[in-house]
Amino acid sequence: MREIELLIPAGSLEVLKVAVDYGADAVYVGGESFGLRAKAHNFSLEDMREGAQYCHAKGVKLYVTANIFAHNDDLAGVEAYFEQLRFVPIDALIISDPAIFTIAKRVLPDVEIHISTQANNTNYGIYQFWYGLGAKRVVSARELSLAEIKEIRRRIPEDMEIESFIHGAMCISYSGRCLLSHFLTGRDANQGACTHPCRWKYSVVEEKRPGEYFPVEEDDRGTYIFNSKDLCMIEYVPEMIDAGIDSFKIEGRMKTALYVATVARTYRKAIDDYKMGIEVYKENLPYYKEEIGKCTYRQFTTGFYFGKTDTDSQVYDNNEYVKDYTYIGTVEDVDDEGRACFIQRNKFSVGETVEAMMFDGANKELMVLHIWNEDMQSVESAPHPKEKLKVDFGVPLQKGIILRRKTIE
Repeated sequence: MREIELLIPAGSLEVLKVAVDYGADAVYVGGESFGLRAKAHNFSLEDMREGAQYCHAKGVKLYVTANIFAHNDDLAGVEAYFEQLRFVPIDALIISDPAIFTIAKRVLPDVEIHISTQANNTNYGIYQFWYGLGAKRVVSARELSLAEIKEIRRRIPEDMEIESFIHGAMCISYSGRCLLSHFLTGRDANQGACTHPCRWKYSVVEEKRPGEYFPVEEDDRGTYIFNSKDLCMIEYVPEMIDAGIDSFKIEGRMKTALYVATVARTYRKAIDDYKMGIEVYKENLPYYKEEIGKCTYRQFTTGFYFGKTDTDSQVYDNNEYVKDYTYIGTVEDVDDEGRACFIQRNKFSVGETVEAMMFDGANKELMVLHIWNEDMQSVESAPHPKEKLKVDFGVPLQKGIILRRKTIE
């Protein structure tokens, strides 16, 4: 069996640390320029240095995205940006544009280059092409089946790596190359500014009857005709491994720390259990499915992995997430009295039960016994986001532990 990498997204330094703590083998981030998630918090060069230090101290790799499709005016800026990255100890660049690839090979010759899924990597000839130019890894197109990936594995050099998505949002457009956002809003998805119009609700207007809107409907609630379900392959880790994939990629550089902790920890355990034996993995399938359902999602699909998608791959009646758990905060410190110190992210109160996500996969239910605000005043609840709190749960917790609460209807 090939060595499997679990690759986790991070939109901020805080989330990067969560990804590492909860089991990532590698983390991918965007800088402040030339990535496809311009609305994410993204990383300054100083954040990137700190993130690389945190990753490398725990044996985790750091990859940086530079996967826009560049225009003429971008190229000088790309070169200057890569010159700055020479002083940041990153492990790989994720690139889709051949011009940016060429600049990276010249300016950063010792940094691995991974070819982004945006480059439409749909056949083994493309993999062989990029390998010949010096790419270490290619990210498979979302449109490939596992059978196609398995054939690619057979036809490429043994030391070339395949990276494939295993979980996260799906895009309506081919390999994520979308013109819809730019057409409707002037914000180019291929330059990192997607407004996600595929999640909007649409009606039809007939040319000679302006102002009369006819719903595109499955029923009387209307339909979201472009709104894909989210990819989830937690039940098919053995099949992903059998296909010869080297890196399992989670989508989500716009996601919260709670989301990242939940998916990282669940897939980490699934991969490790499979390595111990297929029976261990099968025995724990109910746990994986329950846990993965605790992060936000839009219902689940297996995408193209077992053949072409069908009508069951879309969500037609809404564009809302399923959200069963709320993020309370991440333990930043524990004082001499054993109280957890953290910045609160959502309201909770004394007497409520919260769940501590332990690093080993266990969940520990804890009663909120006492809350103190930043001025060390005793309070009954914490309704204001981003308050600095100390909380007595009756037991001390490790630094980095995520706290969540079941959503109250």
